[in-house]
Amino acid sequence: MSSRNPSTYPRPPSVDRILAWPVVAALLQTHGRPLTVEAVRRTLEECRRGQRPCTDTAITDGITTALQAQISPSLKPVFNLTGTVLHTNLGRAPLPPEAIAAMTRIAAGASNLEYDLERGRRGDRDVHVERWLCRLTGAEAATVVNNNAAAVLLALNSLALRRRVLVSRGELIEIGGSFRLPDIMRRAGCRLQEVGTTNRTHVHDFAEAMDTVKPALVLKAHTSNYQVQGFTAEADESALADLCRKQGVPFLVDLGSGSLADLTRFGLPAEPTPMDTLTRGADLVTFSGDKLLGGPQAGIIAGRADLIGRIRRNPMKRAMRCDKLTLAALEAVLRLCADPDHLAERVPALRLLTRGTDEIRTLAERLQPVLAHWLGAAGRVDVISVQSQIGSGSLPVDLLPSVALRLRPAATSALSLAETLRRRPVPVIGRIRSGAVLLDLRCLEDEKTFRAQFTEPLAP
Repeated sequence: MSSRNPSTYPRPPSVDRILAWPVVAALLQTHGRPLTVEAVRRTLEECRRGQRPCTDTAITDGITTALQAQISPSLKPVFNLTGTVLHTNLGRAPLPPEAIAAMTRIAAGASNLEYDLERGRRGDRDVHVERWLCRLTGAEAATVVNNNAAAVLLALNSLALRRRVLVSRGELIEIGGSFRLPDIMRRAGCRLQEVGTTNRTHVHDFAEAMDTVKPALVLKAHTSNYQVQGFTAEADESALADLCRKQGVPFLVDLGSGSLADLTRFGLPAEPTPMDTLTRGADLVTFSGDKLLGGPQAGIIAGRADLIGRIRRNPMKRAMRCDKLTLAALEAVLRLCADPDHLAERVPALRLLTRGTDEIRTLAERLQPVLAHWLGAAGRVDVISVQSQIGSGSLPVDLLPSVALRLRPAATSALSLAETLRRRPVPVIGRIRSGAVLLDLRCLEDEKTFRAQFTEPLAP
């Protein structure tokens, strides 16, 4: 076979014959026989259907393309220019370099994941993060599972199996992925007892319910993904904690997102912290690791040592535990949280949330001619002011001023242009509004890689 003088075949060659071609033999060595044979057969089928010329060059090109498609990773980096910083579908919080380095170090070989180096015997994987969590939250003890939904499920199952749990009607939340609190409670084996009304619930509503039944638990869910406005009231957390203490009923607060820093010091909207929640009297608090905390996906449960002990003894805990990479990353992020003065510089999620509008606008003005050159006559690009969202389930109703590039296609649709952007080597994900594609630049830090994708004008 010669690539300089391509041969045309009246009918496709056999698989065995093609596998003997030098170029394909090299692919065999690189990718192995099963994948290469599959690519050969797929390419020959294209030749038979007339979808590809039956030449040696076209066949080898088809085999190479098919192999590349097969081995290309499904999970890949993207540019999140949606305007939602902590985007659930795009991986939520980007990790700090310290967390990535910790994961790499531990991934390379054996570690003391569940081995006590002092005593020379089996240990507990929670110890790698528990001391930091207790230090940062003021909790007596803490444990970690694979996400916050698991944390709520495990706590409910451990403390209220086949018993009643009191929850305000205004807090029967649903979050992304059809996660509904009543459904989770049923799966946890609890009996939900609603208290109060949708818009107004008072401490005396809980007290009256406790006079009727002896609940196993009182649950307060932070409504982080919506707001009820107008004639509203919710039970004061400290007063509810006092009531629970007098009645001997554990009080669990699910913060959902949960930040270990006072966000107002960074100019962001206030968000209840685990520290404040426990100080106000909650016995347990649950929160996420990959939202405002800025770490890996994890569900954290912190609070009273006796309750954490019961949760740890639940057989389901093993099914929900975190792996060594998650714990390594989480430990690194918690260590950064111990220095709140430099947190916004060192944790990417906070750095993006606190990014100044002037900086974003300057970036937009630099990139506007780059995108305009790429679009050419196919559309126009201008710089506009927009509002960024902190994150789904993480203060989604609080907005931040930002700046975006507005791409308005001339002949095609915004949907088609958005698809073209998603087909870049590093996919670009924006949002569509009023017939245009908006690229909110709040989360764009790798300007060099982004620019490199738009050097050649868009083909007509």
